[in-house]
Amino acid sequence: MSEERSAQAKKVEDWLPVTASRKAKWAPGVIALGISWLVTLYSLWQMVQMHEALPGKRFDRYHELGQFSFGPKLGFWIVAPQQFVVQMATNIVYMVTGGKSLKKFFDIVVPEFGSIRKTYFIVIFASLQLVLSQTPNFNSLKGVSLIAALMSFGYSAISFIASVLRGPHHGVRHGVRSSTPAAITFDVFNALGTVAFAFAGHSVVLEIQATMPSSQERPSKIPMWRGVIVAYIIVALCYFSVALSGFWAFGDLVDDDILISLEKPPWLIAAANMMVFLHVVGSYQVFAMPVFDMIEALLVIKYKLTPSLPLRIIARSLYVALTAFVAICIPFFGGLLGFFGGLVFSPTSYFLPCIMWLIVKKPKAFSFHWTASWVSTIIGTLLMIVAPIGGLRQIILDAKSYKFFS
Repeated sequence: MSEERSAQAKKVEDWLPVTASRKAKWAPGVIALGISWLVTLYSLWQMVQMHEALPGKRFDRYHELGQFSFGPKLGFWIVAPQQFVVQMATNIVYMVTGGKSLKKFFDIVVPEFGSIRKTYFIVIFASLQLVLSQTPNFNSLKGVSLIAALMSFGYSAISFIASVLRGPHHGVRHGVRSSTPAAITFDVFNALGTVAFAFAGHSVVLEIQATMPSSQERPSKIPMWRGVIVAYIIVALCYFSVALSGFWAFGDLVDDDILISLEKPPWLIAAANMMVFLHVVGSYQVFAMPVFDMIEALLVIKYKLTPSLPLRIIARSLYVALTAFVAICIPFFGGLLGFFGGLVFSPTSYFLPCIMWLIVKKPKAFSFHWTASWVSTIIGTLLMIVAPIGGLRQIILDAKSYKFFS
C-alpha cells in the first residue's frame, strides 16, 4: 500500500512544474555569463584608459594601440585582422538576425507571407544597409545608435515578461540538450563562444572614444568610462533577465533566438521582433564603420585613389553585399556565435587589452592589475581554443539539414 502511495506521489511530482525536473543546470551558465561580464568590463576599462596612454597622442583605432604596444608592423598584424573579422562576423550575424526577425514579424502579422523564404528577408535587410552605409561617420549615427539601444532594451523586456508569463510547461527539462558526454562537451564549448560573442564592444570602443573632445583638464576617458558603466549595467539587465527567464520557460529546448521560441501574445512577440530588426539595423552600422575606415584608408593612402563619393559608395556597397552573401549561404545563428565568439572575440575582448596593459603600463608583479590581466588572459586563451570547436561542430550539424537560399 505504501509503495502504491509512493508511486502515486512520484507521479504527481513528475507532473507538477516545480518538481518535474530536478536536473537544473543553471549555475554554470550564470557563472560563465557573470565572469565574462566582469572580465570584459575590466578589459574595456583598460582600453578606455590607454586611449591617451602617450601624452599628447590619442590612439583612435584599435590597431594603433596595438602598434604602440607591440611595434608598428607586428602590432598592426596582431590586431587589425582580428578586429576586421570581429566586425565582419558581427555584421554577418546581424544580417542573419535581421532577416530572421523580419520574417518572424511577417509570419505573425501577415501569415500569408509565411511561404516567403528567409533569404528574401535578409536581402531586404541588406538593402537598408546599402543606404545607411553611406553615412559619413560615427557622429552621423547618433540617432540610429540611440534607436538601436532603446530597441535592445525594449525587446529584452518583452522577452523577459513573455517568458515569465508563459512559465515552464509540462515536460520542460532544465538540463542539457545532448545525451552523450562528447555531445554535451561540444555544446558547452559552443555556449562559451556564444557568451564571448555577446561582449563585442571592444572592437569599436577606441573608434567611438575618438569622436569625443579631450583636454588636459577633462580627458575623454572620464565621460567614456561613464558611458561604458551605463552600457554595461543595461547589458547585465538584458542578458541575465533574458537568459534566466528563457531557460526557465523553455528549458533545454529554448531556441538560439528566444523570440523564435515565444509565440504568445502574438502582437507583443511581433512588436519585439520588429524591435530586434530595428536594433540590428543600427548596430550593423556601428560595427561596419571601422571596417569602412580601414577599407577607405587602404584605397586612399596605399593605392592613392582620390577620396570621392563614388569611391565611398562602391567600397561600402561591396562590403555590405559580401556580408549579405555569407549570411544567406550560412545562416546558422547559434554555430556562428560560438565559432566566431571563440576564434576572434575572445582575443579582442578578453586578453589583447590585458596584454597591451602589461606592456604599456608595466604593473608590478602580483599587484591587482598584474594578476587581473593574467587571469583574464588565461580565461580568454582557453575560450579561444575550445569555443571554435563547439561552434564549428554546430555549423556542421545545422548544415546537414540546410538547403542553400532557403
